[in-house]
Amino acid sequence: MPSSVRRRARPWRVHDSPIHGRGVFAARAIRKGETIIEYRGRRTSWEDASAAAADDDDPYHTFLFSLDDGRVIDAGVRGNAARWINHSCSPNCETFEDDDGRVYVAARRTIREGEELSYDYRLVIDGKVGKRMRRAYSCRCGARRCRGTMLA
Repeated sequence: MPSSVRRRARPWRVHDSPIHGRGVFAARAIRKGETIIEYRGRRTSWEDASAAAADDDDPYHTFLFSLDDGRVIDAGVRGNAARWINHSCSPNCETFEDDDGRVYVAARRTIREGEELSYDYRLVIDGKVGKRMRRAYSCRCGARRCRGTMLA
């Protein structure tokens, strides 16, 4: 491949996370404002995604990302590494949806090589949120000002 056509190496890698399960980590320094990865997966309704994502062993763990038009991206189906980005109450990334309904993860600040990428999930749950639900969505980020939950 000619040097003028070389693909730039992706700025992230996936491996085990001290926060939860798998995680996405900076493979190099990532500058503030840089778009890192698109959140990909099957686009569907909440109802279809919820039915398909139901896991009796871990019913609260999903890869669903809500879109402005009311649908969701289900990264459990044709998803990419963005589904492994964990929640943090003090995140180094943020998400944004473009005019075409595509969701991206971008750096909120400069991220050092080796640092785990995270964004604030701000999950919204319909209905009453009791102790069991709060426990199911408890936060493990370890931030100094952790609010203790992934819920909004």
